[in-house]
Amino acid sequence: MASALERTGKFVSRHPRSITTAVVLALAGFGVTAFGIAPLAPDAADLPSRIVTETVTPEGITSQLEALAANELELYRNDLTRASDTADTLLRRLNVDDPHAAAFIRGDAVARKLVSGRAGKMVQVRTDASGELDFLVARYAAENSEQAGTHFTRLRISRVNGQFQAKVDTLPMASQIRMGSGTIRNSLFAATDDAHIPDPVANQLAEIFATDVDFHRELRRGDSFRVIYEALTADGEPITWSQSSGRVLAAEFTNNGKTFSAVWFKDPASGKGAYFDMNGQSKRRSFLASPLEFSRITSGFAMRMHPIQQTWKQHNGVDYGAPSGTPVRTVGDGTVEFAGWQNGYGNVVSIKHSNNRSTVYAHLSRIDVRRGQRVDQGLRIGAVGATGWATGPHLHFEVKLNGIHQNPLTIAKASETLTISPAGKVQFTQVAQGVRAQLDAAQTIAGSSMYAE
Repeated sequence: MASALERTGKFVSRHPRSITTAVVLALAGFGVTAFGIAPLAPDAADLPSRIVTETVTPEGITSQLEALAANELELYRNDLTRASDTADTLLRRLNVDDPHAAAFIRGDAVARKLVSGRAGKMVQVRTDASGELDFLVARYAAENSEQAGTHFTRLRISRVNGQFQAKVDTLPMASQIRMGSGTIRNSLFAATDDAHIPDPVANQLAEIFATDVDFHRELRRGDSFRVIYEALTADGEPITWSQSSGRVLAAEFTNNGKTFSAVWFKDPASGKGAYFDMNGQSKRRSFLASPLEFSRITSGFAMRMHPIQQTWKQHNGVDYGAPSGTPVRTVGDGTVEFAGWQNGYGNVVSIKHSNNRSTVYAHLSRIDVRRGQRVDQGLRIGAVGATGWATGPHLHFEVKLNGIHQNPLTIAKASETLTISPAGKVQFTQVAQGVRAQLDAAQTIAGSSMYAE
């Protein structure tokens, strides 16, 4: 007996990690089994009971330990790269203990891309029991800027015959349909964060319902939303680096007790897609609610104290606070009347629209259109700046009707909408009925985000 115990002690000292891992996995397995079976079992009090005695002779402990030690241990870990990362700091954070791997990443031109360029690369490693690297895979935005919205880059570092190799591929991203819902407590973005919904989707929600709800002034505590959207993935993993996202397919927003709906539908007659409510009324109007995707109004269409002239006067537009360089888009189809410098407006673009309407975009840091150019709704025409008479980066936006200044928010809500062709109405009804069931399902998962079947 003493010799058997001595052999057991020596075995344990030689294989501490393998034994610890095996015991943990065994206990975890028992826990999962119990969790999965217990809810399905009948009440024990209703079952007859009897005692069964049986003698069991287990195998020797030494042979059991040797069998466990024969299994190779593989560990997986995930993290995101940081701007300050080096090969050593990244591997250390991933619990990789492999000086040869770190040296390879530092010295190989392809592998070095792991810690160069933008931070936020999604990294996964697999190591053996001693911490040495078996393989590493990193996924990040496509290196070719023209493919950045549709493809991703995959960098693989693997050990082949004792030597490391690095390879880079560019692959298309895939999309998954997800659903989520939430309730407003403080802001739209706080609620979507709680529901694990990406910020780009929140931006789209604000854009879709901008003509129904003034998110700057009319948002109420207790308002709610539910949404079905596309999530972009790389090798099945939701991407974290992109500021873009898949399209919102359907949504509902309840504001102050009134519910608004939106369904994405491509009209077969025109081939163009747009958002419509459940009754087939277009959510898209001839004028967008804002020339910026999402921002804050710093000065509305009203009397105010002029920040530079220090006089009380009418403010004939709306000012949007946003960082310098934020894209500015035209709110409607039209033709560029003026693009250049104009005194206190600095860099300014003026666009002529239908029905004797025109818009002005001032204090731009750059201008991306030219006089006489035809522009479509949503086209980027410049970027937010602080040129001319401006105390800081912002966009001054004006709307005129027959040459007279109008409140831009009022004009946007009153502008005409699109219609579905007669050929598309039957198809739209079928689409709307399908998403209605999914939106109802999203309501049951408030505060979370999940896959839609």
